[in-house]
Amino acid sequence: MSKVGQKRLPPAVSEDTIERPNLARINSKAMVGRAGFQVGDRVKIESTGLYSGQVGVIERLSSGVLPSALVRVDGGGSRQVRTIDRVHATDK
Repeated sequence: MSKVGQKRLPPAVSEDTIERPNLARINSKAMVGRAGFQVGDRVKIESTGLYSGQVGVIERLSSGVLPSALVRVDGGGSRQVRTIDRVHATDK
């Protein structure tokens, strides 16, 4: 019998299965985002990763499934940041 077109069964999963540490997690709150941002606003990046904790200026807003903005930090670099990962720079 030919193996073309035959489907493999998925591997059995038990409760003892260890979750992979590099598995991506999706924050469903990211789709809602935060309102009140405009181009030119000074914001602080609160997410982990590149430019975390730095203050910058919003250069461009992007709407879509995950609302985001291009933020240029005071050091000169730029990063696309989700709206849930930034706050106004004057907020504490």
